[in-house]
Amino acid sequence: MERPSRQRGQERETEQEADETVSCPECGSAEVVADADHELVCDDCGLVLDEQQLDRGPEWRAFNHSERQSKSRVGAPITETMHDKGLTTTIDWKDKDAYGRSLSSEKRSQMHRLRKWQERIRTKDAGERNLQFALSEIDRMASALGVPRSVREVASVIYRRALAEDLIRGRSIEGVATSALYAACRQEGIPRSLDEVAEVSRVPQKEIGRTYRYISQELGLELKPVDPKQFVPRFASALDLSEEVQTKATEIIDVSAEQGLLSGKSPTGFAAAAIYAASLLCNEKKTQREVAQVAQVTEVTIRNRYQEQIEAMGFR
Repeated sequence: MERPSRQRGQERETEQEADETVSCPECGSAEVVADADHELVCDDCGLVLDEQQLDRGPEWRAFNHSERQSKSRVGAPITETMHDKGLTTTIDWKDKDAYGRSLSSEKRSQMHRLRKWQERIRTKDAGERNLQFALSEIDRMASALGVPRSVREVASVIYRRALAEDLIRGRSIEGVATSALYAACRQEGIPRSLDEVAEVSRVPQKEIGRTYRYISQELGLELKPVDPKQFVPRFASALDLSEEVQTKATEIIDVSAEQGLLSGKSPTGFAAAAIYAASLLCNEKKTQREVAQVAQVTEVTIRNRYQEQIEAMGFR
């Protein structure tokens, strides 16, 4: 019986893929790589298989960043931190021509008008205006918190997903944007507490926490609990403590966590108490008030966690 044409086509595709798989004729290895000279070379025995590979890079050479920028003929990469992903044209705010000379008053008036209309047509509906405002808020808060570019990209993606799932309805744009930024910090392992995020936001902390829980549940964000050890280097650096204190504080957190003392406790308070205890043990004493101000927790929290950690370490 003749096989169906669809099955025969799938078998031909499989045979073509098998033919395209390159293996070394000398040792039979499939570890064939392309080197800097655009040659196919076996990674195991070093046999050169092909010397006529196409160079898909630019035809020009550059030896530093400024040369690369001046010779490159492509624009900036696509980014999620802009509502149009950076694909539309932007008109510079400087009233100068290509040679750096100032424009005449007539040209300045014309450029001002063009710039105004360019900003208007970049957002065609309310949804894009919503997104533009939210992403600018994320960028502002991320700059205030000093988080890397990757966190801003992740926060922008989370907000876009929330907008697509219609999770913004009934909630403030600022609240959802702040929650997306906090979730991105958690996802990327950047130690920023909810108090720190609330400080740079324009919405109350209670609303941020409520919106964050709702968004993470609806979008299925798998976020692990915050590790107090992530806060130790930043707090110790702000207090001007040595590497020895940081190591000791990390050890105190590990021992305390093994005994189950971390469950239900604030990670910032736990890290602050560990740093306070470590500073005493390493003869680099800092007061509870100094540590509390850096960690943005109360002195009572530090005292309570400190007592538990000291008992866990067996010093009492």
